[in-house]
Amino acid sequence: MADITVNSSQEYLLEMAGICKEFPGVKALDNVNLKIRPHSVHALMGENGAGKSTLLKCLFGIYEKDAGTIIFQGKEINFHSAKEALDNGVSMVHQELNQVRQRSVMDNMWLGRYPTKGMFIDHSKMYKDTKDIFEELGIDIDPKQKVAELSVSQMQMIEIAKAFSYNAKIVIMDEPTSSLTEKEVNHLFTIIRKLKDRGCGIVYISHKMEEIFQLCDEITILRDGQWVATQSLEGLDMDKIIGMMVGRALTQRFPPKINRPKEVILEVSGLTALNQPSIKDVSFQLRKGEILGIAGLVGAKRTEIVETIFGIREKASGTIKLHGKEVKNTDAHDAIRNGFALVTEERRSTGIYSQLDIEFNSLIANMDSYKGKSGLLDNRRMKSDTQWVIDSMRVKTPSQKTAIGSLSGGNQQKVIIGRWLLTQPEILMLDEPTRGIDVGAKFEIYQLMLELAKKDKGIIMISSEMPELLGITDRILVMSNGRVAGIVETEKTDQQEIMRLAALYL
Repeated sequence: MADITVNSSQEYLLEMAGICKEFPGVKALDNVNLKIRPHSVHALMGENGAGKSTLLKCLFGIYEKDAGTIIFQGKEINFHSAKEALDNGVSMVHQELNQVRQRSVMDNMWLGRYPTKGMFIDHSKMYKDTKDIFEELGIDIDPKQKVAELSVSQMQMIEIAKAFSYNAKIVIMDEPTSSLTEKEVNHLFTIIRKLKDRGCGIVYISHKMEEIFQLCDEITILRDGQWVATQSLEGLDMDKIIGMMVGRALTQRFPPKINRPKEVILEVSGLTALNQPSIKDVSFQLRKGEILGIAGLVGAKRTEIVETIFGIREKASGTIKLHGKEVKNTDAHDAIRNGFALVTEERRSTGIYSQLDIEFNSLIANMDSYKGKSGLLDNRRMKSDTQWVIDSMRVKTPSQKTAIGSLSGGNQQKVIIGRWLLTQPEILMLDEPTRGIDVGAKFEIYQLMLELAKKDKGIIMISSEMPELLGITDRILVMSNGRVAGIVETEKTDQQEIMRLAALYL
């Protein structure tokens, strides 16, 4: 890889000043500023809906700003497309993965800029260039493998490698560690420091405070579409940053426990998925009013448990009993009818219909309930239930008819959770429910989970964040290589015991 040339006398690589952007019914950005130095990692923080993604999409050419100036390497610019931004040295690793899953890794790496030999694509060079970048970054993935066969964390690393391949001077990273293990996070930090040493300015968006203090030099905070502050990380602590983000002190990271687990509601015995390698002989119980966490390293097959219970993976053997009676969830429709709900890990690919409105996304799992005797839909009830989702989940949106894809990731997640609550499930399964969500929204989701548990719902939550598991659950089931390594009482365990169990069958 060629070194990046940066004018060392230039104080700022990028200056965004007075940026404004309006959408119908909402002012997303109001006079926002952002300045990025070379050789630096700059944190951009704010609650979901604060305007972070909108600001960077204005830089990247995805949105056209309404007012303000953008100076890049001393020259005023206005990119009109993502390709123009990439060609000029601005690269972005998006939080939501947008890959062509039925194509190979190297196809995704070089899409739109294939190396050619004459009139034909030079597959040998494409393979070699991909392999060289992966070796430099320490990524162990076959360039010829189909993306659909990879884990979410591997897909994330491909996106990071792709950004690296552009030799960009500004690299924007939007929640890049949301699907990574601790080992992979450390690996990513090594890559970021390489970029920093080359003279890059990295814009780093994350809701994980520990990462911000470990990695970043400066921080800019937005709130409700407005600039709040830009300053060095020195002298700041977590409470000060949260106070600036939410406009108030957030005294507790987790709400007080108000649920009281009762009798067993769900029994899973000897659950084994049909396609291997996957889960094998998984057994556990879930009680009314209990929040059961599922922990494990990437590849431990945590997601496969809830997908098999929900019927979107075929089971080879085992039984699932609800209230002592066996249920057979052969597909998602069966699962919903039997009182199960599943919030999936990947919002964009398996959670939302991004081009459709909030009303559709809120009601789609419960549509049969709105049909009258004549077979016609009850529009009044549909609008009422959509408004319930918006109000109870505190979704920030101009209207019910707003396309869900235009909302922030946290607000999208709130709509999805509200959708499943409309089905009135007895068992709510959540796969990484707070991935890419700010501290304020996380607190609201934790409160919601506890309130549902208080109403005797059984909740299963998969999370890669150890403090979250220890802060919100009653018990934790630890997976290791597709098998149950142990089930521990949250109050009596610690991070070391969970990590020891997670490595038991490796």
